Amino acid sequence: MPVVRALYIFAMSKGKILVTGGCGYIGSHTIVDLIESGYDVVSVDNLSNGDEAVLEGVAKITGVAVENHIIDLADRVSTLRLFHEGQFDGVIHFAALKLVGESVHQPIQYFHNNLNSLLHVVEGMEATNCRNLIFSSSCSVYGNSDELPVTEQTPRQQAESPYARTKQMGEDILMDYCRVHPEFKTALLRYFNPAGAHSSAIIGESSSNPPSNLVPVITETAIGKRQEMTVFGDDYNTRDGSCVRDYIYIMDLARAHTLALDYLIQDQQTSNCEIFNLGTGNGVSVLEAIHAFEMVSSQKLNYRIGARRMGDVVSIYANYDKAAEALGWHPEHDIKDIMRTAWEWEQVRG
Repeated sequence: MPVVRALYIFAMSKGKILVTGGCGYIGSHTIVDLIESGYDVVSVDNLSNGDEAVLEGVAKITGVAVENHIIDLADRVSTLRLFHEGQFDGVIHFAALKLVGESVHQPIQYFHNNLNSLLHVVEGMEATNCRNLIFSSSCSVYGNSDELPVTEQTPRQQAESPYARTKQMGEDILMDYCRVHPEFKTALLRYFNPAGAHSSAIIGESSSNPPSNLVPVITETAIGKRQEMTVFGDDYNTRDGSCVRDYIYIMDLARAHTLALDYLIQDQQTSNCEIFNLGTGNGVSVLEAIHAFEMVSSQKLNYRIGARRMGDVVSIYANYDKAAEALGWHPEHDIKDIMRTAWEWEQVRG
């Protein structure tokens, strides 16, 4: 039966899409949505923070086996070869180093990897006449904004980390490129805090490196992989003193990427370089997220209050009206759904 489904999807394919970082958390969940929406998908991932085993989970969910190319996109020659051999209709570019704290201590590594990989992807697209690019940006580009919720017109502030700066610079590179290449179309997706797992609990947030994102830290603490977790600061100017973030369910986010790709391929955009915020519009503090987990899981979490962490923005959450109007996208899940699916995934993977 899975083979029949795979053949059907291939026959009805809306296009061949390269997903960079396809073995990562957001990439793998987006691949599921792309396949279920009728796209033929190829992954490229150097496995520095991913595992090809996740594609086995994708195959279980969709019935489609996805090929992964183990290539470092910072390697120009290998990247250009991939594009010439693949002949893609579009690219969703996730591949990047993403740990805020690590970027503070290893800035050169982040600039080298994140910027060179983007440059080589764009060069490969140009060489093969591939004109549709979805860029994985971040709410971190807003810095400590004076305006909440942030809109796409909210001025970017000073980046709080080298990671955030690479996202700002990546956006600037694409804006400059699009000005002189009107045939090239890109959507810069500024998303907030992806979390949760696929409802099947077959795939979820799992990386080769110890996670630093709040939700997997919570679930690892609850299941006993960590003795305790730290809340970094309780003296911020927020309602309970802890940092505030906009947590978006991973499959809601994945859906937005597919809709943005449809938007580009169908020539619906008003500009060849458009920005979209992807968040729920609801700010949730670290302590509120912990309490939400405790409620849905019936687990008491062992946490302590620690010092502030370098690179952390105090408070950020989205206005997503533009994505709703242009893409027809709306988040359908809240923090409780996020915590429930994340906890189910944690218990399954053990």
